[in-house]
Amino acid sequence: MTMGETSYQEQALAGATGVELVVALYDGAIRFLYRAMQCVEADDVHGRRIAVKKVVDILMYLQARLRPDVGGSVAASLSDFYATMFTLTLEASHFESVEQFQEVISYIRNVRDAWMIVARDPEAGRVLPRELRTREERFVPADSGTAVNDTAVVSRWQA
Repeated sequence: MTMGETSYQEQALAGATGVELVVALYDGAIRFLYRAMQCVEADDVHGRRIAVKKVVDILMYLQARLRPDVGGSVAASLSDFYATMFTLTLEASHFESVEQFQEVISYIRNVRDAWMIVARDPEAGRVLPRELRTREERFVPADSGTAVNDTAVVSRWQA
């Protein structure tokens, strides 16, 4: 691939909404959990550790962007969820347990599916941190559609 070309995946993410980017992060975590399971079955300790680190990095990224001061109980619940998935993932790795990895995948998939429902709501982009919003979503007015100026920006995270 030359410097001017981008991969299909990069092009797809470039056009994604903020909620779709969150779903993509969940998909990445699930993919790396499956990879960790394969590594357990193949007795590939190094590969398992790399896959688990990527899952943990995704969970920490998602948790670090929560704004409990704005998102209230939803943000607090997501924070607890990410912390629990972090712990369960490390335990699954420590015990080299395919079953525990499958359990984490099922939990993450359930929340991912909830985000897919949120993705169908046009107002959903307003609850995302700025760095996970598309350029257009960053400048959505915070009130009922009337912007104070052309660069009105809603808060960085609400759920």
